[in-house]
Amino acid sequence: MKRLQFGALVVLLGAGSVPLMTAGCGSSDSMGHSQAEAVEMSSSMKKRAATYNAQGELIRPVDHREWVFVGAPVTPNDMNDGKAAFPEFHNVYIDPASFARYKQTGTFPDGTVILKELVSVGGKSMDSGHGYFQGEFISLEAMVKDRKRFQEEPGGWAFFRFGEAPDYSPSGMRMKTESCNTCHSGAREDYVFTDTYPVLRAARPQVKQ
Repeated sequence: MKRLQFGALVVLLGAGSVPLMTAGCGSSDSMGHSQAEAVEMSSSMKKRAATYNAQGELIRPVDHREWVFVGAPVTPNDMNDGKAAFPEFHNVYIDPASFARYKQTGTFPDGTVILKELVSVGGKSMDSGHGYFQGEFISLEAMVKDRKRFQEEPGGWAFFRFGEAPDYSPSGMRMKTESCNTCHSGAREDYVFTDTYPVLRAARPQVKQ
């Protein structure tokens, strides 16, 4: 077998064989990810999603639309006598590291960030038929679990708001717990409406009988 090397590229030649090329920076795992991509994914899983400024405001994650998308419930006005409490879509995301922990344990760890981006109902028909379709971004809110930092809050959950779209604030101001927990206290699991989202239902570990 001949071994030819061109810089970082190594070519192995055997009798009747197809050349095998390897390179340190170009190798990939079984999923087709390069080593650099694998390192980047590993690092992103270790990053804390919840960080705060000196005033205790939650720093807005700039990549939240790349997080795990949980679902997009909507309670439109015309199905609620024109007086829906939340007539817009709620696009809900959870940070990847906390989602991974939830899949393992069935619980939300401290540091969990769940983001809710409000989107208007843009229209009710398209080529595929009639329904409710998303319009424009409205605002961005978050709930964060940290039983040490927010030990006075139910379940250790605190709520933040980043203002109006498209100019979201770099940091979110704390919202009054009672204005949010009035609804979330009715959730069956740790103040999160897990039963509403099939993504979370499917991720929850099954208890062996």
